[in-house]
Amino acid sequence: MIRFNNVTKIYDNITALRNVSFQINKGEFTFVTGPSGAGKSTLLRLIYLAEKPDEGSIGIARWDTETLKEASIPYLRRNIGIVFQDFKLLGNRTVYDNIAIALRIRGYNEKEIKERVHDALKMVNLRHKVGNFPVALSGGEQQRVTIARAIVGEPTVLLADEPTGNLDPDNAAGIMNILREINAKGTTIVVATHNRELFRNTGLRVFRLDNGNLVAEEKG
Repeated sequence: MIRFNNVTKIYDNITALRNVSFQINKGEFTFVTGPSGAGKSTLLRLIYLAEKPDEGSIGIARWDTETLKEASIPYLRRNIGIVFQDFKLLGNRTVYDNIAIALRIRGYNEKEIKERVHDALKMVNLRHKVGNFPVALSGGEQQRVTIARAIVGEPTVLLADEPTGNLDPDNAAGIMNILREINAKGTTIVVATHNRELFRNTGLRVFRLDNGNLVAEEKG
C-alpha cells in the first residue's frame, strides 16, 4: 500500500530523511515516532506528495513517484485524508461547511454532500455540532471535525500528524478510539507522534526515526 525505497529528502543542505525504506500494508495501523526534528512530518509530507524525494522512490497503491505525472497528483491525494495537529479549520465556516468544502471542490452534488458530511460527523460523534463555528468548539471537538473532514471523501489512507498533541489525556484517548474505528473499516492509518503512550501495548508496528534515519521497527 505504502512503499518507501531508499528515500532521501534534503532541505537547504540539511538531510531531513536519509535512505529510508519500509512498507505498510493495506488496512494496517502504524505509528511513526521520534523526537522533534527526527523527520516524522517530512515522511508524511512525502506520502501525500507535498514534497518529492530527492533520492529513492515512493509508492502509494498503484502510484509511484518515479513515474507519476504532475496532472495525476490531485487524483492520488483524493485517496489520502490528512489530520493536522493545528486543525487548519476555516474560522468563518460552520462545521458542516468545513467538512463539505472538499467534496464541493470535487463536484459532488449537495444531496450526496449532505449524506457524506452527516455520516462523517456521526463517526466522530459531532452531528449535534453541525451548525457551530470552530470558535465555539473545544480543542477535542475541533480535532474530531478535522478527522471528519479527512474521512468524508472515504480515503484509502489516513495520515495524522501529532493528532493528540494539543489535547488532554481524555480527549487524546477519544481521538485514538475514533482512529481505531476508522481503521476497522479498512482504512490504512499512519500516525506520527512523539508520545509513546499512544502506541504502548498496542501490538502495532512502530517506525522510529532519529535525525532523519529509520533506526528501528518495533511493536507497540
